[in-house]
Amino acid sequence: MKIVGVAACTVGIAHTYIAQEKLENAAKNAGYDIHIETQGTIGVENALTEQQIQEADIVILAIDVKISGMERFEGKKVIKVPTEIAIKSPNKLLQKAAEVAQG
Repeated sequence: MKIVGVAACTVGIAHTYIAQEKLENAAKNAGYDIHIETQGTIGVENALTEQQIQEADIVILAIDVKISGMERFEGKKVIKVPTEIAIKSPNKLLQKAAEVAQG
């Protein structure tokens, strides 16, 4: 399964990067291909490419604030959760993502 996503917390520092790391580690353990863009005080890092988005089976938005570029995900299956969920339950979140991706 191919996953793309965005992590962004209210302050744009700690939780953004912790959510990214937790999701990436859980996906790697599950054998999934994942790319997580971060949007924070530094701006956008690890920006998703158009190709990554098009090839993705699902989009995970672990966000506590509005993010830029939402229109990129139109027509894709999207799961939107607070960063806290990605941090505390990344494996459950990925299980849910797999269920949604499979329809």
